[in-house]
Amino acid sequence: MIKILEAATSAALPEAAAFRDAMAEVASAAHLVTTTSPGGRAGLTATAVASVSDAPPTLLVCIEAGSRTLAAIEAMGFFCVNTLSAEDHELAEAFSGRGGLVGEARFTKGSWTRLSTGAPVLRSALVAFDCRLVAAHAVATHKVLIGEVVALGGGGGTGESLVYRRRRFGGF
Repeated sequence: MIKILEAATSAALPEAAAFRDAMAEVASAAHLVTTTSPGGRAGLTATAVASVSDAPPTLLVCIEAGSRTLAAIEAMGFFCVNTLSAEDHELAEAFSGRGGLVGEARFTKGSWTRLSTGAPVLRSALVAFDCRLVAAHAVATHKVLIGEVVALGGGGGTGESLVYRRRRFGGF
């Protein structure tokens, strides 16, 4: 058993492009991660979101370290994870940077409100998790944010969930 472990750790790691291609086969729910700051609202599309605990309710989000949205979240200490329905396909595209919208311009699409933290909440989200940032851990090119859920919202979306697979959004 030890020889197998030694061989596995000494093998070359997969190339970044091959890893991205492999991850493109993993279907993931699509979310908008949003916050607000003195510089305005900020948000991005994310698929790296997971539940951590239900007591207290906690989730994690992975965001690229150079992101403007990440900087705003860390400065303000709060964010909202808006889980998208298939109806919100265009929002996912806009918040992923496709179409050229940045910053506040992304929020011209959709209908928005706020919950406890003040982060933007998408009314048509299947569910929205309003979070207080409790930890941020640097891991390679990203930061893993840990958020304690302080309020739930959304519920305006109907139908299928929006998923991302093979670098495309679709319903499920």
